[in-house]
Amino acid sequence: MAQTLIADVIVPQVFNKYVVEKTAELSNFYMGGIISSDATLDALAIKGGRLINMPFWKDLSGDDEVLSDGSALTVTAINAGQDVAVLHARGKAWGVNDLATALSGDDPMGAIGDLVAEYWARRYQAILISSLTGIFADNVANDGGDMVADVSIEDGDAAPIENKISGDAFIDAQATFGDAIGQISGVAMHSKVYNNLKKIDNISFEKESLGDAEIETYRGMRVIVNDTLPKVAGATSGFKYTSYIFGQGAFGFGQGAAPTPTETDRDSLTGTDILVNRSHFLMHPRGVKWADASVAGTFPTNTEAANAANWDRVYERKNIRIAALITNG
Repeated sequence: MAQTLIADVIVPQVFNKYVVEKTAELSNFYMGGIISSDATLDALAIKGGRLINMPFWKDLSGDDEVLSDGSALTVTAINAGQDVAVLHARGKAWGVNDLATALSGDDPMGAIGDLVAEYWARRYQAILISSLTGIFADNVANDGGDMVADVSIEDGDAAPIENKISGDAFIDAQATFGDAIGQISGVAMHSKVYNNLKKIDNISFEKESLGDAEIETYRGMRVIVNDTLPKVAGATSGFKYTSYIFGQGAFGFGQGAAPTPTETDRDSLTGTDILVNRSHFLMHPRGVKWADASVAGTFPTNTEAANAANWDRVYERKNIRIAALITNG
């Protein structure tokens, strides 16, 4: 019986487009609005270079002046700032044994594409969470923690209700946005935190604007539940959980262009059919520049993305669309 090879069912150009679109569809951070695709970032990611400079104009400041026929107005300058994004370059190769079940489907390319897209959805989310860890570590170290509300204690197992998720704690995190509170659109939380909210009947269901699907909301904001969000052991007992409150498009995503995004190979001596997939992309928190202070290789690892030294806020706080809330559940 003739053997079906990966190369027989994958057309690279079709496969690449399918995987990119499917990855966004599968990521709950995409669907929740934390990450949004950005044509400008797409263009920058394709342009070349590992560091992408994005200059911006700072807002006008200073008091106005009373007009007088005896004195001239004082001329002040508009100041520029510099935001910087880093290019991520990742890849993964699979042998046929990992994809054997996919090859038995009615639509082999679609089945393989689904598996690859699910893989990248998980990996992009891991990079996002590592980046959030570094961004908030920098915020605590260098900006007085003005984007963080921490109501947790070190003895998590003995934490009373005021150290767990509650309306008051959520409002404390919202308050870090100042008068830009209207930009908040959702909250991402660990399932432990989510279940505590459900116990006090604070989760609601609403119809999406298109279709009949229901989404869960808290205080009118979309809820994303993800157990890869930070869960840190307390110094005495229990855990501290970090939830993220965010505005639409807090992170911009730009799809780059790996020279060979997809290729197939076969090791005839071992009988192994191989699929290689590569991804070049930007995943940038708007207004927090990549400082590039501690990177060993050409491109950063997740561990390096979680390093506070590699981030520096360049927008004023109210224009940063994220806040962290730390609770004991």
